[in-house]
Parts: sequence; structure tokens; C-alpha cells
Amino acid sequence: MKLFLPKQHGAWAMLIIPFWLGVVASGFLWQHIPFFFGWMLLYLATYPTLLLFKKKKIPYYTKWALIYFIPALILLLIPLWIRPSIIYFGLAMIPLFVMNAYYSSKKNDRALLNDISAIFSFSIVGLASGYLATGEINSATLIIFIASVLFFIGTTFHVKTIIRERKNIMYKRISWTYHILVPVLWAALGYWVISLAFLPALIRALYYYGKPLKMKKSGIIEVVNAALFFIMMIIAII
Repeated sequence: MKLFLPKQHGAWAMLIIPFWLGVVASGFLWQHIPFFFGWMLLYLATYPTLLLFKKKKIPYYTKWALIYFIPALILLLIPLWIRPSIIYFGLAMIPLFVMNAYYSSKKNDRALLNDISAIFSFSIVGLASGYLATGEINSATLIIFIASVLFFIGTTFHVKTIIRERKNIMYKRISWTYHILVPVLWAALGYWVISLAFLPALIRALYYYGKPLKMKKSGIIEVVNAALFFIMMIIAII
């Protein structure tokens, strides 16, 4: 049976990076392993669930939502057992899921607010993975949350400027201004290593704007950029 997987390849970086940065910041527990796989399966479950709001192929999407959701729930019961209050992070994600469902029902999945709400959901899990180990949101996990949100919003702006909004000069100005201001602000606050973590994204946004990029090459560039961000953030928080 062929797996039913999301087509948004960039979401995998959002799935992995905030979670494991939270682990690095607060310490590893063996319960992080089922937590991560449960979170991954929950993400896979949300994809067919959101497609249900388009009111097409309902039996097919329901089947795949259950295939992913049931093992996700079982795995997530493990971190919930040792840290019951972690459920509040899940509750915080519900309004963001509702927004995603709204845009799915309107067949407007590429809306900027839809992307941003998904980014906040993924970044909240970085807080949760850190909270699992310590039972608190410390300064390191909070910084990871903010940095993750800012990084992936920048990625969203850049991708729009090279694909769907490549002829929209407004998006170019927003993307370039954003990518310049974010590392400057981190540096101004004294977080020099985090500022450096955003420099590859700035270089990529400036250099590749207006250049014809195939989807495969663009994807490779984003993977490299995300990997560099991940490595530099680890250096910043250890």
C-alpha cells in the first residue's frame, strides 16, 4: 500500500528543527523518541484531515486520517503520562488548526496567514519538547520558538518571491526587508550567533531572486539553508 504523504516538502524541516532544538536546549529523555514519532504521525494525520474540509473523496481521506491518527495518539500518550500539563501546548494549537481548516475549505491553502498559522503550530512543538524535559519554558526554548517562527516566515516570503509571487515587486520588498532586519535585530540584542544563523537565508533571498529555479534545485537550496540554521542554532544554545 502506497503511503499518502503531504506534498509540502518544506514542512519536514518545520517538523524536525523546532522539536530537536527544544531537546538540545533542555536535555534529552527517552520519551522524546515516541513524542517525536507521535508528533510526526499527527502531522501526517492533519494532512488528510484538512483535505476533508474540501468535501471531496471523504472516505479516502478519512481512512488515511485514522491510519495516522490512531498510532499518533498512542505514542503521544507516553510523554503525556510523564508530563500531563504538556497537553496545554496541544490546546494552544487548536485555534491554528481551525485557521488551517478554514483556508482549506476555501481552497486557499497558499494564503500567507495559512502558512503563518502552520509555522506557529510547528514552532509550539519546540516549546513542548523542551517542556517535556524540564517542566518549564526556559529562556533557551523561548528563543528557539521565536527564532523558528522568524526563520520559517522568512522562508515563506522567499519561496513566494521565486514561485507564485515572482513578478510581485511588493513581495520582493517585503522579503528583502525582512531578511535584512531579522539578523540585524538579533545582533542588536546581543545574540550574534543567532544573527549569523539567519545570514544564509539573507544571502539566498538576495542572490536567487529573479533567477529561474527548478523546483528540485529550489528544494535543495532550502534543505541546505535549513540545515545551516539548525547547526548554528545548536551552537547558539549549547
